[in-house]
Amino acid sequence: MALEQEPKYTKAALEDGRLLFARDVTFMLSVTTMNDLPTARLPEICFAGRSNVGKSSLINALTNRNGLARASNTPGRTRELNYFNVDGRMHIVDLPGYGYARASKVDIAKWTTLTRAFLRGRAELRRVFVLIDSRHGLKPNDFELMDMLDEAAVTYQLVLTKVDKLKKGELAKVEAKTLTSISKRPAAFPAIISTSSEKKDGLDELRAEIATLALPA
Repeated sequence: MALEQEPKYTKAALEDGRLLFARDVTFMLSVTTMNDLPTARLPEICFAGRSNVGKSSLINALTNRNGLARASNTPGRTRELNYFNVDGRMHIVDLPGYGYARASKVDIAKWTTLTRAFLRGRAELRRVFVLIDSRHGLKPNDFELMDMLDEAAVTYQLVLTKVDKLKKGELAKVEAKTLTSISKRPAAFPAIISTSSEKKDGLDELRAEIATLALPA
């Protein structure tokens, strides 16, 4: 399957995405051990990315609910797996940011171990959306995560964030470079989505993509 710089969606697909997130989206629980994971067998998707990549802001913008996910000016604030229920049709999981955190090495090691165990062994996990700050591109710890997901055969899709911060004409270059970086990766979904939580760019497309992974309405 060819890589796509701009995935295309039908009007029906976009409407499915809109309706999914127009219904109830609620915070469920924060998980600190694998034993605490929900037992409900709903499809799951998760958001992963470096600290300060804008995960919480994207979740809030995606769901049209300010404050649903805790955004902070302090990188690395998310220190557990935060679960959200989307209309009883799927779970969204906000993973701890990687690459930076104001915490002890022991705590960071615990979060890392939990995240890796979750990503490698969760049967309900349908896709990992790996968030990449469009201003900075892929970094070594992003490649480490993708290596692990490739090895575990867990499908992941790259989502560029903060595209409104780019200078005019830069986005196409960033998209092309990012696609080239994942072109030979076996578990990478063959399309990226470019987003701005502030300007709402790409959110309709991301909702449409996520809706294909949820239970039918």
